[in-house]
Amino acid sequence: MIHNQTIHEWLKQNGMRGIRLLQRLVQEPSKRGQEGRAQAIILEKCRELGLSIDLWELGDDSLRNHSNFYCDRTDFKGNPNLVAVLKGSGGGKSLILNGHIDVVPEGNPKDWDDDPFSGILRDGKVYGRGTTDMKGGTVSLLLALDAILSLGITLKGDVIFQSVIEEESGGAGTLAAVLRGYQADGAIIPEPTNMKFFPLQQGSMWFRLTVKGKSAHGGTRYEGVSAIDLALEVVNEIKALEKYRNDSLDHPLYKDIKIPIPINIGKIESGSWPSSVPDKAIIEGRFGIAPTETMESAQRAMEDCIASLNAEHEWFHQKPIEIEWFGARWLPGNLDLHHPLMETLSNNFSKVMQKPPVIEASPWGTDGGYLSNVGGIPVIVFGPGKTEVAHDANEYIEIDKVIEAAEIIALAIIEWCGVDQAGTSLLEN
Repeated sequence: MIHNQTIHEWLKQNGMRGIRLLQRLVQEPSKRGQEGRAQAIILEKCRELGLSIDLWELGDDSLRNHSNFYCDRTDFKGNPNLVAVLKGSGGGKSLILNGHIDVVPEGNPKDWDDDPFSGILRDGKVYGRGTTDMKGGTVSLLLALDAILSLGITLKGDVIFQSVIEEESGGAGTLAAVLRGYQADGAIIPEPTNMKFFPLQQGSMWFRLTVKGKSAHGGTRYEGVSAIDLALEVVNEIKALEKYRNDSLDHPLYKDIKIPIPINIGKIESGSWPSSVPDKAIIEGRFGIAPTETMESAQRAMEDCIASLNAEHEWFHQKPIEIEWFGARWLPGNLDLHHPLMETLSNNFSKVMQKPPVIEASPWGTDGGYLSNVGGIPVIVFGPGKTEVAHDANEYIEIDKVIEAAEIIALAIIEWCGVDQAGTSLLEN
């Protein structure tokens, strides 16, 4: 119990310096290709904490040749990945703390009450792009480490802090860290979960369907076959597949979610002239992947659906629908609800918040899929931000949640990694 009180008191006295760090981070617009200046602030803090630094730019062959790699960006100069390690004394479990430094674009600045990168502190909230997704969570991680080190607590296990790029565009930064050899007995990702636990994360991948019709003059459209009409039939089949897949998904964390693994039709293109029957339609969408299935089995489900249409539909038998998988792939994640990492984080959540955590399944993909599927690392997504304000105008985070999350994570680190009593100073007393 001694750690509970000392960590709490330290954060009570020093938490605002973490909030000032958050403001500085938000004031650096770390959109894609512009991550370097914000990453430099993180680097400065990690050096201040005395962590061992590994800073590198993406682009090596082992990353590019990996089956799950996707990135349409070739120039990473000046925008590195950062890993900083707090080496333990030995004999304890290790833990990865993973956050991404990249943020999505701010959208129309006129939709914001303040400058999108103001980092303004008002009424207990910090405002700006990236506050909730996920610079606030990253600051919680750094505050947790700061508290442990400032109090002279020596850990047995290693803590591996990661500040990665490219999460919003497919996860190449975290994949690069895994392929660089960073492994641990567990991982926490402080994405905006409203302080809930997400042991399950949905995966997804993008698909493109090409539907072929027969063109004709609009005045005699009956002589043609409209690719738009055919595309509507295809969309209906996809909706039926979505219903079947979701009805078949049996997991307690999904019982209150209307569509746990959606198949979203995001884009349809067809036709080039109002007076012509279109001879081609292109359908693009996002295919949701259950945490309990593989990418390959999910892909096969869609391909089997299209193959059945091609075999049974008179027109498609002559002119088959073409399917293509393209773009980014977010791997699913699935952690047993009784895993020791869940128990450790839950115990310390209850100590700090005086209530048990809410446990749900993530409605979106995270970098956790790379850690768990490629690295074999157990992952929990848990963070202080609000899901509903991520990517929106007037994005914000509540400062008390940042500090509460830091306290929970600090105590979880201590319990998970273990304390070397011989190496721990009396500062915490």
